[in-house]
Amino acid sequence: MKKITVISSSLRKNSNSEILANEFIKGAKENGNEINLINLKDIKMQFCIGCLSCGKTHKCVLKDGVTKKMLDEICNSDVIVFVTPVYYYAVSGQLKTFIDRMNPIYSMDYKFKDIYVISTAAEDEMRTFKGIKEDIKGFIDCYEGTKVKGTLFAGGLEKPGDAKKDKASLKKAYEMGNKIK
Repeated sequence: MKKITVISSSLRKNSNSEILANEFIKGAKENGNEINLINLKDIKMQFCIGCLSCGKTHKCVLKDGVTKKMLDEICNSDVIVFVTPVYYYAVSGQLKTFIDRMNPIYSMDYKFKDIYVISTAAEDEMRTFKGIKEDIKGFIDCYEGTKVKGTLFAGGLEKPGDAKKDKASLKKAYEMGNKIK
């Protein structure tokens, strides 16, 4: 059994990326894994101010919805799953802000090594997801020993709920979660 933190960044309720995240979670749970779900739409957060005091204190000086407890749970996870819609060929602004706010973890003894990425877009070309790969690579490059273990890039999802009709992506999301042991 692994502890998996899923960070879902769509602000839309029942969004396409959230639908695929839920399939991933379903598969992971059925394989006995423990899930910690963080929905960024439920968290009020400020932008990182770049003071870097978190490197010494292991907590952020900002007082908002990004809590030390939340960061400790991420730090103690075996797996992190980033879930994002594509915004201008990149991760959503809220995910980028949250990744910046995860900076206290950088100087801690983090447990996670495996990273998964689920991303959705209206456009249905693989170039649409190039920025997502680069954004997540920027995170991975800062955490020694981490690597992308799986990706799901689902394009052609123009309207909220379109992912429910995308049987191939639903299956891939479920299987990606279910393979984690």
